[in-house]
Amino acid sequence: MSECTHDCSTCGENCGERTDPQSFIEPLNAHSSVKKVIGVISGKGGVGKSLVTGMLATLFSRKGYKTAIMDADITGPSIPKMFGVGGRAMGSPEGIIPAGTRNGIKVMSVNLLLENPSDPVIWRGPVIAGVVKQFWTDVVWGDIDYMFVDMPPGTGDVPLTVFQSIPLDGVVIVSSPQDLVSMIVNKAVAMANMMNIPIVGVVENMSYVECPDCGKQIFLYGNSHIDSVCEENHIPLLGRIPISPDITHNCDMGLIEDFTGDFLDYAVEAVEKMQ
Repeated sequence: MSECTHDCSTCGENCGERTDPQSFIEPLNAHSSVKKVIGVISGKGGVGKSLVTGMLATLFSRKGYKTAIMDADITGPSIPKMFGVGGRAMGSPEGIIPAGTRNGIKVMSVNLLLENPSDPVIWRGPVIAGVVKQFWTDVVWGDIDYMFVDMPPGTGDVPLTVFQSIPLDGVVIVSSPQDLVSMIVNKAVAMANMMNIPIVGVVENMSYVECPDCGKQIFLYGNSHIDSVCEENHIPLLGRIPISPDITHNCDMGLIEDFTGDFLDYAVEAVEKMQ
C-alpha cells in the first residue's frame, strides 16, 4: 500500500479510514414533489435576477406548468412585491404553507415570515443559509413541475449553500450590457462549473430601450459584449430584456404576471429541453 494522501476521491484502496464523498443535499419536504429546479444567478447584484426569475415563472405558469419560486435572496427579497403577494405565511402540521400569486405560482420568501416586510434582515451568513435550507425542507410545496430559485448575488455563503443543499438541475445566468459583463458572467460560470451544475445560458437585462415612436432599439450602454462572452464560455444567449416603463410599472404594482413580450421565449424552450 502506498502512503496515504487522505484524499479518498483519488484513491483505490479500501482501507478502514476510507470515507465516501459527503453529500450536502437536503431532503425535500415529505409532502412535496419538485421535478425541476432552476437557479437564477449572477456574479454581482443589481442586474435583474429577480425580474428574470419572475418572468420565467410567469411564462412557465402560462404554459400550464405547476410553478414555484423560492426567494433565496434573504437580505434583498423582492419577489413578493413583484407579484403583489402580502401577509404572513401560515403553518400546518406538515410544514410552512407558501403564498400563492393570482395565477397560482407558489412563492416562499423571508418577507412572508417577517412581522413587517420593510424590516431589514440583519443576520449572519450561517443563519441566512439555514433559512434557505428550511425553504427546501420545511415548506409544503406540493406537486411542482418547475421551481425557480432567485439566488443572492455573488459567490458567498448563501449561493454556496443553495448549490450544495438543493439539487439544482441547471442555472440561468443574468447579466447586463455594461463593461463589467465579462467579469459578471465569468464568475457565475466558474462557480457553476466548480459545483458541476449545468448552465442553461445567459439572459442580458437592461439591454436596450425601444423608441415608442419608431421602434428603433437604442443601446444606452453602448454596444453589448454579451455575444462574445457567451461564445468564449461556450454557452448560449437566451434572450435580451429591454429597459421598459411598462415592465417597471408592472413590477412596482405587483403585476409582473401581466407583462408582455417574447424576449424570453428561447429561454423557456432551453429550460424545457433540459434532461
